[in-house]
Amino acid sequence: MTALAPPETIEAPTSERRRSSLAGRLSPWNDGGRRPPKAPGQRSLLVRALVLLIAFTWTLPTAGLLISSLRPAGAIATSGWWTVLIHPFEMSQWTLANYSSVLADRGMFDAFINSVVITIPATVIPISLAAFAAYAFAWIEFPGRKLLFAIVIGLLVVPLQMTLVPLLQLYVEWNLTGTYLGTWLAHTGFGLPMAIFLLYNYIADLPKEILESAYVDGASHFSAFTKLVLPLAAPVLAAFAIFQFLWVWNDFLVAYIFLGTGSEVAVLTAQLQQLVGTRGEDWHLLTAGAFVSMVVPLVVFLAMQRYFVRGLLTGGVKG
Repeated sequence: MTALAPPETIEAPTSERRRSSLAGRLSPWNDGGRRPPKAPGQRSLLVRALVLLIAFTWTLPTAGLLISSLRPAGAIATSGWWTVLIHPFEMSQWTLANYSSVLADRGMFDAFINSVVITIPATVIPISLAAFAAYAFAWIEFPGRKLLFAIVIGLLVVPLQMTLVPLLQLYVEWNLTGTYLGTWLAHTGFGLPMAIFLLYNYIADLPKEILESAYVDGASHFSAFTKLVLPLAAPVLAAFAIFQFLWVWNDFLVAYIFLGTGSEVAVLTAQLQQLVGTRGEDWHLLTAGAFVSMVVPLVVFLAMQRYFVRGLLTGGVKG
């Protein structure tokens, strides 16, 4: 009877043995006893917890302001807003008297109109000028372009407060104090450097072929700007419009210096300061007045939120 030969040992290919050895060396279990990396689900949970913590911390003061605006003046002066959370359904600690006092004030309506009259032109004018300037810096060759652009960017670091006294002296000479035009010009000057910087970052990154084809077809710089650049730059224009609108609407200092606090020209922030009283005895009305003045910016932000996010990404990131 013939004995069976032992089975031949089948060796793995050389490349396969190398991959197996490399995988063993790189395995987290064979690396000095260190722990394996966290699973993607654990990292996602940690990020969510961090985001929730930041959102809670950011929202807490606003929630306190809202609760305070619905409390009586005496309760605000004697206890913190968080005390209402102990018995939240006790109706005696809630009131709308603060909102009634704010809305019943005749000056609030006039101040609201003045804020609208100031904010809309002070938003449109710098956007229009900055769009033209950004296009010129990006696509038009002229002497001193780089130097002039560097000067414009350098204005970003100039504190606004340093310019108030020189500007006020000029306004007195030109009879612009207490006028809407003077306030429009001030907000335009303060907002132009940032607007030019944001718009330039986006317009300079537009595909060169698009504009060159327009020039070959006989388009002028004005035609290329209005028909090609402006539609493509709509997101970043909207992003800066939100920034500028919120800045002008919530501004108190510039309006106080160049416009004043007279009943015929006072803006909403100045009128809220008048509601507090000369001795600050009615400061509790600020809580309700803050939410009344917050309505318009909130509507504007929610209406243009998607453009705001797209504009930040396209205007601030290259490539």
